[in-house]
Amino acid sequence: MNERTVPAEEVAPTQERGGGEPRRQRGGPTPLDRARELAPEIAAASDEIERERRLPERLVRRLIEAGLFRMLLPRGLDGAELDPLDFLAVIETIAQNDASTAWCLCQNSVAAMVAAFLMPEAARHIFGDANSILAWGPGPGSRAVAVEGGYRVTGRWSFASGIRHASWLGGYCQIVEPDGTPRRGPDGAALGRTMLFPAPEAVLSDVWNVVGLRGTASDAFAVDDLFVLEAHSVARDDPAERHYAVPLYRLRTDCLFACGFASVALALARAMVDAFTALALEKTPRGYKNALRNSEVIQAQLAECEARLRAGRMYLRGTLGEVWQGVRRSDTLTLDQRMAIRLAASQAIQEAIKVADTVYHSAGATSIFTSNPFERRFRDIHTLSQQMQGRRWHFETVGKHLLGLPAETTFL
Repeated sequence: MNERTVPAEEVAPTQERGGGEPRRQRGGPTPLDRARELAPEIAAASDEIERERRLPERLVRRLIEAGLFRMLLPRGLDGAELDPLDFLAVIETIAQNDASTAWCLCQNSVAAMVAAFLMPEAARHIFGDANSILAWGPGPGSRAVAVEGGYRVTGRWSFASGIRHASWLGGYCQIVEPDGTPRRGPDGAALGRTMLFPAPEAVLSDVWNVVGLRGTASDAFAVDDLFVLEAHSVARDDPAERHYAVPLYRLRTDCLFACGFASVALALARAMVDAFTALALEKTPRGYKNALRNSEVIQAQLAECEARLRAGRMYLRGTLGEVWQGVRRSDTLTLDQRMAIRLAASQAIQEAIKVADTVYHSAGATSIFTSNPFERRFRDIHTLSQQMQGRRWHFETVGKHLLGLPAETTFL
């Protein structure tokens, strides 16, 4: 173990409860307060975000000023070190106004948790600037050749949400010895690390022409034979490299990615249900004498959607709350707890998709017009469903674990 205990004033424990309204730090507004304050600006920018396929610079600046890219950074780096349930509340609030903005905030914020696994000097170098934002993405086949003082990195990575406003990029690489052989651990498995380097060092490719979540700018990037310092590489979520001894950094990044993106799905479905409720009070479909509100089918569907949505949200938050309390007591995250989070996040996403589908079809032709609040959210939630966090094969993984069978844990 290579942990150090930093002074209490740097990393004072987070809230003494598992959920609810966030504690106000130093008497000022909480991140949720700031998110609510920014909500009208985010909603007003949503058409531009969709059209330009990225967050406008002025909005990024406002999010930076509000500290919303630093929600999960250690306090010793001027981060909020936010309670995970409060983090989900912020993501939900933003997502109800624009899903792409919430997606970027979730991706960039959770990625920044690697700061707790870097040597403190390197963490300050990368995240010490208030404008620092980290984006990353998968890159099969990328490699880092070990050399004196660091690595020579060559690779191409994609799905780097928020890359157009990021100042630093991260790319996972297989470690290769100078003679070209893969570096392996004691168990014989190939070893890899995430390499961190300034965004201007990479060549970006504009590839994000997609159905939904268009504003995330989840583009690709590449480097060729780039030198990266050893101190700017990290084994993500490896307890042996954790330098901030607080419970938040026992929670793995994949756990918070899963819960954060599930919260985006729930927020999209919630916004659609609220919009449909307002529509049903007024709309009389062509060929019918009565308004939608008087249809027994619509009444039942709306109630079922509300039940699904509330159940999915409570299951997600309840599970994360239980796990978080357990981690804070024991300073340990178990495989059972990781599986519980994966199951809750997967179920919440699937329930949100079902709700969105029901509402979209129940709204009739109103749903297809871009001027109405259904079409974009429908595309966004179905794009989310195709992302790794939304895939149904997570149920198989959890099912195997429940039956005591070997299960793939890479993407928990």
